[in-house]
Amino acid sequence: MIRGVHHLAISTPDLERFIDYYHRWFGFVRVGDGAWEVGNERIDRMVGLSDSTAKYAMIRLGNLHIEVFQYASNEPQDVRPRMCDRGITHLCLYCDDVIAEYERLQALGMHFHCPPGDGTLRATYGRDCDGNVVELLQIAGPECTFQFEDLAVV
Repeated sequence: MIRGVHHLAISTPDLERFIDYYHRWFGFVRVGDGAWEVGNERIDRMVGLSDSTAKYAMIRLGNLHIEVFQYASNEPQDVRPRMCDRGITHLCLYCDDVIAEYERLQALGMHFHCPPGDGTLRATYGRDCDGNVVELLQIAGPECTFQFEDLAVV
């Protein structure tokens, strides 16, 4: 039985820089790390690469884990899909006050597509240090049934 989502993964050209940004910008903390060298046939089969080598870390914010990889092999490419392209398009972080977070993150250097709206659904998309899209979301108003506290932190 599938019980839920454990983590998502992001590949970056600079592991420590990425973790530093996600800690300072969003409050993620590092909860583990590791690496593998060329010759690990099991991992090569799992990731679908030959002669791969990488280091990685797991970071956590509340109930969300992100596994961050920095490959030193197989010629990684920078791919920045548009929101309409197939595949995973963004990471959404829920906020108590999206306008305050937008202003705080903008002051730290995060670039946003536009300011958040001011209706019941308050959201904006921005770009992290590698150009990945990160949504900030706040659902406000009496008709809101979602509460962040409803999410179990495991």
